[in-house]
Amino acid sequence: MSGAALYIQRDLKVTDVQIEILLGIINLYSPIGSYIAGRLSDWIGRRYTIVLAGVIFFVGAVLMGLSPNYAFLMFGRFFAGVGIGFAFLIAPVYTSEVSPTSSRGFLTSLPEARILIGYISNYGFSKLPLRYGWRVMLGIGAIPSIFLALAVLAMPESPRWLVAKGRLGEAKKVLYKISDSKEEAQQRLADIKEIAGIPLDCDDDIVSVTKVQGKGVWKELFLYPTPAVRHIFIASLGIHFFAQATGIDAVVLYSPRIFEKAGIKSDTHKLLATIAVGFVKTMFVLVATFLLDRVGRRALLLTSVGGLILSLLTLAISLTIINNSHASLTWAIGLSIAAVLSFVGTFSIGSGPITWVYSSEIFPLRLRAQGVSIGAVVNRVTSGVISMTFLSLSKAITIGGAFFLFAGIAIVAWVFHYTMLPETQGKTLEEIEGSFGNFWRKPNSNATKGVNHEIQLTAND
Repeated sequence: MSGAALYIQRDLKVTDVQIEILLGIINLYSPIGSYIAGRLSDWIGRRYTIVLAGVIFFVGAVLMGLSPNYAFLMFGRFFAGVGIGFAFLIAPVYTSEVSPTSSRGFLTSLPEARILIGYISNYGFSKLPLRYGWRVMLGIGAIPSIFLALAVLAMPESPRWLVAKGRLGEAKKVLYKISDSKEEAQQRLADIKEIAGIPLDCDDDIVSVTKVQGKGVWKELFLYPTPAVRHIFIASLGIHFFAQATGIDAVVLYSPRIFEKAGIKSDTHKLLATIAVGFVKTMFVLVATFLLDRVGRRALLLTSVGGLILSLLTLAISLTIINNSHASLTWAIGLSIAAVLSFVGTFSIGSGPITWVYSSEIFPLRLRAQGVSIGAVVNRVTSGVISMTFLSLSKAITIGGAFFLFAGIAIVAWVFHYTMLPETQGKTLEEIEGSFGNFWRKPNSNATKGVNHEIQLTAND
């Protein structure tokens, strides 16, 4: 949408405020999708929820690609937003539940590399006539939607969901297929059975599982949380809020505008610069995928947010200098571009992928779907607020001032991550819960004090 927005504004003759709403509203629609997906994934399973997400994406892409006017385009954005809500919830949950412990971080963070494809397609389709170019940019999303819906049917169902439904026999087969070793599969099954309240010596293929209805889950999250659950919940909300509040979507969605403020006037050069943004983002995401399961989440996250602070301050200073100068300052333009690339790179090596990896793995099974869905809502709403106000904010306090504001938020984010987020690297999903609740006393402890080991599973109502 970042590239398409340039041509939508010219073709449909819409204002900056309308562009802000168009770009940001999708993030306010997506919580609807996250809410539905959270309920649906515990009912029909993770796989078929992803299939439904692909169908909704397809409808949204086709509607946007065929839009004759702004109102119809907004209608298409509704479907795309709901699809995004589905994906933000179910993709990291499913990936974390079927991944071996050794590669869970790598696989969960891979979707962050998607941005480059969008930027390249923007550049390619920008050569089409004005009325067709932006429509193809948006409509082409129907193709990967079809692939997603079909490909996931060939993949296994989540073993944790299968156990939640009492289908132990199927869960065993999946675990033996997706684990690194037979021993790991047996250990993962034992951990899941323990949380589910199923005797470890039970070898039946089908068992009856007692379930707590959804209202019990919401009570545990909001009204009567244990110290561990409260800590997990706050950590999830915080990491999602700060991932967006530091301004990543302002840079991703409005990078052509930012490069224009930095002194780049040609559309071709703006889109080429955004491809550089996408390339840097993808390269750093790939680096992060290999480091996540080696260095750990916490160290990468703190390093990433530290880099965000420096990059945002540099970008704010350079844009302020350019804005107050009547001459073309080549060094300041270069510094602005370098700061944007640095910001995207440092975000992509930590804060971007780790947000979804971390929040999807810290919740215990009985709370996972609901907990992740609430985190996704916070993420999308924060993103929506940023993307729907960035142009207006830049006009009110200058574009340099906007990035000074993001830098201040990033400083608060670093303090939050340092004080609230324990390491989860190398631990099973069932062990991770024990790292919370007593973090301030023993930051590296695997103790399980304060942990509520309810031997029940949730129906996501």
